[in-house]
Amino acid sequence: MLDSTIRQVVDQVNADAAWPLVEAFSTMPRWKPEDVEASAHDIARRLKDLGVPVDLLEANLYLSIPYEASVEAGGETLASKPPAYSVSCPEGLTGVLHHIPGTLSANVSSFYEKNRDEAAAAADRIRGKIVLTDGFASPNKVLEFQEKGAIGVIAVNPGVDRHWGICSSIWGTPDLDDLPRKPAIPVAVVNNADGHKLIALAKAGGSATIRTRLEEGWFKSLVPVVNVTGAIEREKFVLLAGHYDSWDVGVGDNATGDAALLEIARLLWHNKDKLRRSVRIAWWPGHSTGRYAGSAWFADEFALDLDENCVAQINCDSPGCRWADVYENVACMSEATDLCKSVVQELTGLHFEGERPLRAGDYSFNNIGLSSFFMLSSTMTVEKRQQMSYYTVGGCGGNIAWHTENDLMDIADRDILIRDIKVYLGAVMAVANAKVLPFDWRATTAEFAATLEKYRTAAAEDAGLLKPVTTALSALSQALDGFYAGVSDGSVPEADANAAIQGLARILVPLNYTRGPRFTHDPALPVPGLPALSVATELASHAPETRGFARTQLIRGSNRTAAALRQASRLLNL
Repeated sequence: MLDSTIRQVVDQVNADAAWPLVEAFSTMPRWKPEDVEASAHDIARRLKDLGVPVDLLEANLYLSIPYEASVEAGGETLASKPPAYSVSCPEGLTGVLHHIPGTLSANVSSFYEKNRDEAAAAADRIRGKIVLTDGFASPNKVLEFQEKGAIGVIAVNPGVDRHWGICSSIWGTPDLDDLPRKPAIPVAVVNNADGHKLIALAKAGGSATIRTRLEEGWFKSLVPVVNVTGAIEREKFVLLAGHYDSWDVGVGDNATGDAALLEIARLLWHNKDKLRRSVRIAWWPGHSTGRYAGSAWFADEFALDLDENCVAQINCDSPGCRWADVYENVACMSEATDLCKSVVQELTGLHFEGERPLRAGDYSFNNIGLSSFFMLSSTMTVEKRQQMSYYTVGGCGGNIAWHTENDLMDIADRDILIRDIKVYLGAVMAVANAKVLPFDWRATTAEFAATLEKYRTAAAEDAGLLKPVTTALSALSQALDGFYAGVSDGSVPEADANAAIQGLARILVPLNYTRGPRFTHDPALPVPGLPALSVATELASHAPETRGFARTQLIRGSNRTAAALRQASRLLNL
């Protein structure tokens, strides 16, 4: 997988330029617009000092900047934080408390799932009240409670810290269709000890007052971009990116990632003659305060170029964190799994365990249809987390300093950062230099088959509605076997093979990861595999008066899925 040319470049990795950026960002808060802009200029200056040309693109993003919050209850004023997109309510909102119990996610793969611990989260118990919810102020919870009539939400974080976050499910800058989902209630987070005080008060029928102060509106944001032009397929490119805005100074999330991108830009620019395809490296703003607004803007602004020429998207978030000894639960689309395993094994000697990418982490390109891998990087072992009594978080290598003011220099590890940079660089070059793009769609159809079997079982007597999908998937699997056999024996020309592999991404990625049309952005809510068919899992729960509607939805989803699979098969008739 990694030839001598790639290894020669990977061997040049060091932290001489990267580590000073981490140190500098450890003193630079990066969530207020003026501070974010200053850090963009800092990245650009460092690139220029390294001899790397950089463009500073200007984006106009709709953001929510959180400043402060408090919760008054039981004669106390409790420290709090407002998640981005909470309604600003400095004058205060008072209401009776109602507690919705919950449990914490066991791992990152379930971190964004909706909490269903209390089935009795009924509207008649929530309406007109302030809901206390255990865990984080996730958008799915806030949206559900708002729809059921809650006037405010207080999230009880699991530890001594209060974690910043964002409570909107809108991905990036809203469009007119998104606006109805914008949060319309104030939301605040408290730490665990204060949360238990509020829970006790809720059981006694007590009330609380939430105060929040945020600024919401349009902000000029800078997007640093380095374009490294390849020597052969110059118009085709790999997109490598990560966010540079952070909560407070955000060392492990994501100063280390910004430093990794800096070092990779340095090495690729000075070794561009060794690249077959081009590489585009970008630093995103608006990740924290706009739900991936920077990457969503880039996806919108350059949609047609991405559609025509981008061969893969790679996300760089939270590499180089302390105690991150394993590559487990690393985001990776099925077609890229073999590539990721090979790169990690060859460069680190460590085992790679991939997982289906979550609807998170600047994956703003699913609706266009880009094969993607990586999101979070290496992480600490489960045993280490248990030893440290850590709960699950969404970054920082598993360190619970994630999204707090404690994400400081001690979270970063120079040696681990160098190791992770090598993995990212090796993966980028493996895609950029492969004569035939290293994505195996047979792995994706195997994933589809497993998903389809789950839906068939759940559909029970209605499983026959999925027959068109079964037939189309079988035909695509056979076509892929023939296609890859032709690639292997040379009967399929390289140019035709690459066009087909890229074309399959434009069909199969949206089919597997999106509900909405191409060139839009699905909400930041969990998306099951082959989502057009997922209603199959709900059929048994429908009463007679709604079951027919659910069956109709499954029929339509089956038609959509089967048609896309047929389109993919036709693409392989070279």
